[in-house]
Amino acid sequence: MKIHNTTKGLISEINMIPLIDVMLIILIIFMIITPFFVSSHIRVNLPKSSSLPDTITLNTSKDIIKITITADNQIYVNSRMVKNLEKELVLQLSRVNQKIVLVEADKNVSIQNVVNALDIAKKLGAEKVGISVIVEK
Repeated sequence: MKIHNTTKGLISEINMIPLIDVMLIILIIFMIITPFFVSSHIRVNLPKSSSLPDTITLNTSKDIIKITITADNQIYVNSRMVKNLEKELVLQLSRVNQKIVLVEADKNVSIQNVVNALDIAKKLGAEKVGISVIVEK
């Protein structure tokens, strides 16, 4: 690092390379840690199915709106707890292009609660609705 220049006098500049190195390391650490915090921590015991439909088309894009109903009848939309399902679905359906709603409900939840969630989604304009299950082989 130069401190003096014989022709121009004192040089006062900041060396940015160590700062950039530290920032890139911090960025990499955050990129590695983020998926652990984003993953859903809602416990749902899904019902099991023994057969598969002939054609399965699973769209893993972010356009799928997941409604999760836990065993104690708490409702989550995209891993966020909601009090009013209808208001939250209006908001979520307005944000996505493909209006696909998937309901994940604990196997001990009343079927009426699942049907109500599907009915609200269809009433608000969801193009496709479905129920999530675990497939046993």
